[in-house]
Amino acid sequence: MKLVIVESPAKAKTIGKYLGADYKVDASKGHIWDLPDKEMGIDFNNNYEPSLEARKPEQRETILRLRREVAKAEKVYLATDPDREGEAISYHLQCALNLDPNEKNRIMFNEISKKAVNAAIEHPDYINKGLVDAQQARRVLDRLVGYTLSPVLCKKIRNKLSAGRVQSAALRILVDREKEIKAFKPEEFWHVSALLDKPTAKPQFKAVVSEQNGKKFKIINEEQCNRVLRTLESNPFVVGNVKKSVTQSKPLPPFTTSTMQQDAVNKLRMSSSAAMSVAQQLYEGFDIPGMGHVALVTYIRTDSVRVSSDAITAARQRIATVYGDKYVPAKPNIYATKKQAQDAHEAIRPINLDLTPESIKDKVQRNQYLLYKLIYERFLASQAVNASYNSVSVTVNCGEYGLTATGKTLVFDGYLAIYGEVKTKEKDVADEENALLPPLCEGDVLHVDQINHEQRFTKPPARYTEASIIKAMEEKGIGRPSTYATIMQTLYKREYVNKDGKALVPSNLGIQVTEYLQQYFGEVVDIKFTAEMEDKLDAIEDNGEHWYKVVDSFYKPMEQEVRKALHSDKVSVPEEVSDVKCDKCGSPMVIRVGRYGKYLACSNYPACSNIRSLKEKVPPKETGIICEICGGKMLERQGRYGKYLACSNYPQCKNTKPITETVAKCPKCGKNVIKRVSKRGVVFYGCTGYPDCDFVSWDIPTGQLCPQCGAHLVYKTLRNKKVIRCSNKDCKYDGGEVSES
Repeated sequence: MKLVIVESPAKAKTIGKYLGADYKVDASKGHIWDLPDKEMGIDFNNNYEPSLEARKPEQRETILRLRREVAKAEKVYLATDPDREGEAISYHLQCALNLDPNEKNRIMFNEISKKAVNAAIEHPDYINKGLVDAQQARRVLDRLVGYTLSPVLCKKIRNKLSAGRVQSAALRILVDREKEIKAFKPEEFWHVSALLDKPTAKPQFKAVVSEQNGKKFKIINEEQCNRVLRTLESNPFVVGNVKKSVTQSKPLPPFTTSTMQQDAVNKLRMSSSAAMSVAQQLYEGFDIPGMGHVALVTYIRTDSVRVSSDAITAARQRIATVYGDKYVPAKPNIYATKKQAQDAHEAIRPINLDLTPESIKDKVQRNQYLLYKLIYERFLASQAVNASYNSVSVTVNCGEYGLTATGKTLVFDGYLAIYGEVKTKEKDVADEENALLPPLCEGDVLHVDQINHEQRFTKPPARYTEASIIKAMEEKGIGRPSTYATIMQTLYKREYVNKDGKALVPSNLGIQVTEYLQQYFGEVVDIKFTAEMEDKLDAIEDNGEHWYKVVDSFYKPMEQEVRKALHSDKVSVPEEVSDVKCDKCGSPMVIRVGRYGKYLACSNYPACSNIRSLKEKVPPKETGIICEICGGKMLERQGRYGKYLACSNYPQCKNTKPITETVAKCPKCGKNVIKRVSKRGVVFYGCTGYPDCDFVSWDIPTGQLCPQCGAHLVYKTLRNKKVIRCSNKDCKYDGGEVSES
């Protein structure tokens, strides 16, 4: 009997399916050795040697079980994941199970398929000590930072805080952006446009003032705006330069770990941690009705966009079969991996293209289907032809001013037929690139239908989202893609970062922690230094650098700074003001942290010492409405699904009523459309005539119908402006901006 050891039972089950009766596949269930939980576990007198051993009863039981299996086996293969973490697990297994270090017993594969597993069995290798040392250096560095700096933060700021080598640098990026936003000073400018048409051709189009006497021009005040308007109102509009071109859009490369997380956040609204959890299931395999235990995708921790020649051939054949030969490029698309990438594995791709997302849709969990579909279509699209557009750029002259209009029409969808790109930023209405333009020639005199002007102000940079901070960390070389999800979870858990919709907002605590670390431990939150440390870890793996020397160069300076920090004054964190009023004096309640967690305290302390649990319900408000059942007062209360009215004589009278917010008249039946909240807390808008009328909308309806396609119009917020758009995604109707007055 031959023994194959992997990390997870799910992976063991998948591999066991591909190996014959001569093999037994068992799982270590992750790491069998750990650092201690409540002490440093680093020997400073012995080159920072970590104290690694089986700490938990289940780890000790696993080692004993595997030793019994090893004793019965004629050959042992260590088949943990093909990365630093997996190499370290294999090395620890080799030591704990007394396996011969001079024997080739390490096998690796990029995908869990019969072909890949059997090929790996045929070509075992030695454990890569460089990978093991790089992982050990990272583990020791992170332990040193966590166990050295976290106690300082707890002593100088508040309890239950933590610092992390990569976590703190990531938080610094968010805090720097927040400070940039707060320091931003908006600058006035005026947007002037004309709605034009060619008398002999349609459609109308919008042109924006952008030049004066042939040079770029920005209207910076109302006086300038009025001068421009006077010129436009008294001069003809004549077509000047017309540029026509065919532009192409190239498909994106297949997923890396980072880009997969970004698209999962943007397109599927998954968190990065949820995406990685589902991706791990797709890689390790799971039971699919009618198919057995199947793995669906290649290894999901990679920063390479490289793909095997067999996979490229399969993709090209699939595209030709499903979409036609015109969607297949003459030569395969080859993508360059970034310089800082390790390029140890292929990009993330499906193992079997014949196993389509639709074929398993009704057999797997929804998130498994959605992420597999994303990976499948992104990979397939990466080997399709470019999308092509007819692009037109027109300059319209009016007096001394030049107005520009651009149009882009899709000629051939190419890869877009398979995978649409993510729009991460809403475009300004006036800068719409996909507008249709009529046939225009130089010298054409245009009719002006309307001239519009609007005062605007420059906007501060946008806050990061989970997707964009992951992209920023990758671009700056902070951490590794496989750690991004864990970093985000830690920032949320420590309450350093809050979410405002999709935007990530550093809390007062997060800002204070970052400023403190900057003051006393600058290198820990220095972006460049953290990125350089990643390079040093790579050098341990690639060039055989002594791992403990890298650790020593980092720890010695930090140790000196700790002594200085411990003699500094305690830091005061600004209190977070809640929206709850004190029921004793009416002052705002603030959120404080005590021995047993957060609680509400009156901001008027010490004059008022009222405190309340955060879990307490908000006091009901009087409304002046009389209960029609018992004549008591109806009070406004806050429930799970929003505010509602309840009788003050409860429990004798249990009369309740929802507080309905009417937003519009139903475009179908004319009754009121009200704001509703689903059982999952999702806000939507539905007709009060239900079930006779089934009108429902995710966006606030205007109560009007689209003049172009007849669908209902809705309010949307684009670039912090309220605009009217058609609910039909295929309709390009633009109802303009809504005045807030």
